[in-house]
Amino acid sequence: MAPTDDDSDSNPILPRLSRRAFFTGAGASALTATLARSVAEAAPASAAVVGPEPVPLSLSINGRTVTVQADPSTTLAELLRNPLELTGTKVGCDRGACSACTVWLDGEVAASCMTLAFDARGRKVTTIEGLAQGDELHPVQRAFVENDAMQCGFCTPGMVMSCAALVERNPQCTLDDVKQAVSGHLCRCGTYPNVFKATLAAAKGGGKAKGNS
Repeated sequence: MAPTDDDSDSNPILPRLSRRAFFTGAGASALTATLARSVAEAAPASAAVVGPEPVPLSLSINGRTVTVQADPSTTLAELLRNPLELTGTKVGCDRGACSACTVWLDGEVAASCMTLAFDARGRKVTTIEGLAQGDELHPVQRAFVENDAMQCGFCTPGMVMSCAALVERNPQCTLDDVKQAVSGHLCRCGTYPNVFKATLAAAKGGGKAKGNS
C-alpha cells in the first residue's frame, strides 16, 4: 500500500518538518560553521607549544630578571613561593576569592593564584618583598605598622599591595575608594577599620615611595 500524506497518519514514515523549523535549523548550522571558521582564522598559525615537561621561564620580578624551570600549569603564586622563596605572597583560598595572594602586574593588582606563571612573561611583577625601597618602607607599609592595621598578618601582604596600588594611582583617595580597593580581601581578624585609617594616612602623607612610578 502506498504511503499517504494524510495528517491523521498515526505512524508517519518520516517526521513532519515545517518551513519555519527548516529555515531555523539551516540558519543555526550556517552560524555554527561561520563561528568555527572565525575561531580557526583567529588562532595563531604558529603558536608555540610548551610542556608538559618543565621548560625555562624568565620573568621580571621586583626589578630583576629571574629564570627558573616550570611547567605550563604552574601558577605565579606557586612559582613565587616555592622555587623563588618569596613567601610574603600568601595563598589562602587558592581560587581567587580571598586576595591574600595579590601582587602587581605592571603596577595593576592581580591574584597570583589565578595567574599562570607563563602569562606573566614580558610583564613587571612586584611582590610585597619588592614594595619597599631598601630599608625604606612604602608609605602604606609604614602606615599599616603605625595604625596597627594587622592582626594575624596572613592577609596583610595582599591587603598592602591593593592599598598601595590605590594610593600610587590616586593619592587623593577617599574612604569609599579604600573600601572598594579592599572589597575582595578577606580579613578573618576583622581589622578593616584600621586598614582604612592606615591607607588614608598614607595618602595624606604623599603616598608614593621613592623610586616608584
